[in-house]
Amino acid sequence: MSNFKAEISQIPFAEPSYLRGLPSPYFQPTHLNFQKRCRAFFAEHFLPYVLEWETEGTVPPHVWETFNKHNMLLPNLNSPLPIEWLKRLGINGILGVRISEWDYLHTAIWVDERARTGISGPGASLSPGFAYGIPPILNFGSPALQEKFLPQLLTGKARTCIAITEPQAGSDVANIQTTAVKSADGKHYVINGEKKWITNGIWADYAPMAVRTGGSGPQGISLIVVPLKNHTGVKMRRLEVMGQRAGGTTYIELDDVQVPAENLVGKEGEGMKYIMTNFNHERMLIAIGVTRQARVALSAAVEYAMKREAFGKTLMDQPVVRHRIAKAGADLETLQSLVFEFVYQLNHLSKAEADEKLGGPTALLKAKAGMVLNDCAQTAVLIFGGNGYTRTGQGELVEKIYRDVMGARIPGGSEDVMLDLAVRQLVKNFQKQARRQADRIRE
Repeated sequence: MSNFKAEISQIPFAEPSYLRGLPSPYFQPTHLNFQKRCRAFFAEHFLPYVLEWETEGTVPPHVWETFNKHNMLLPNLNSPLPIEWLKRLGINGILGVRISEWDYLHTAIWVDERARTGISGPGASLSPGFAYGIPPILNFGSPALQEKFLPQLLTGKARTCIAITEPQAGSDVANIQTTAVKSADGKHYVINGEKKWITNGIWADYAPMAVRTGGSGPQGISLIVVPLKNHTGVKMRRLEVMGQRAGGTTYIELDDVQVPAENLVGKEGEGMKYIMTNFNHERMLIAIGVTRQARVALSAAVEYAMKREAFGKTLMDQPVVRHRIAKAGADLETLQSLVFEFVYQLNHLSKAEADEKLGGPTALLKAKAGMVLNDCAQTAVLIFGGNGYTRTGQGELVEKIYRDVMGARIPGGSEDVMLDLAVRQLVKNFQKQARRQADRIRE
């Protein structure tokens, strides 16, 4: 399919404006050069095979090894990268970009190029460990905990995921019920409970896991690195979900699972803070990938409409079809502009400032991305007609993208929760600023 080739597509809506030769205030030569190398890498090692992998429901192990060999899993991490750790481990660059030069615009390019598949499942089989599992250890783990896990995780020798969601607690993280009770000698936590919808869990050796070490509410939650694969008391099984079939969505049961006490991340009772901080990164990565998925869907519809004939003319000659494409396209390009502005802001704010000022906008961005994907995917399926309703043939890609829509609107914080969170945080920040200003006036 044309979208899977390495060259820049000229089909309307197929590429963001900076790749179509239009000026951009964001991208410097280092970004543009990386984009070319990144696209070539995905065109060789990933894009041609994704439909097959998604249909089969799994990605072969050699793909992880190839990405790891070229340091192409590291872009999932927060920017700036953990330079000191990476240099210790002999890692100095990513496809020609020095790790010290890496910023969130490089990250955005990497996510965008990977998402040119249009399908999120194969990418989800590679990303959650580095994107969501490693950052809590990097940001909040003790030096001893980092020494225990980071050498094997950052080099890809072991795999991880993040385990938060439960059957009774999705977006309501504060309501998790999995318990972690210290043994009498204080050397272990004994963990009991269930985790559900854990992306990548089936392949993970470890998972930073949200557990209840104290009373009810967010103050009772801690984060502990729990061994998973082949560990006594841990049972894992794949879940069949609507989309992301190759993403390894997993149900985890924990029955008197013993975990060393030193696997605690940070302090007891502060797990909720660590989790919420990590959510911003997760939502940003989701939004960037979802934006490209929407682009793949809409451009596929445009390409199809230009050649498919009905009633004696092409679909593109029908005003109603052009109108439908235009509405979806306007939302898509608006979202793309918001993504680039947001990433630029991340590059120019400290982590503390970003956590305070961009928490609400991150939630809003993630929610809007899911809505736009829904519109673009639905538009594509309707334009493909019967072919878009068929799992094989010309409409196979858009049919699969449409199955991914709810995987964009629910995980990482369900859409309605995100919309509410966005406004609450924006109002909270306004009220905080108003109090500060009042205090200055009184002084």
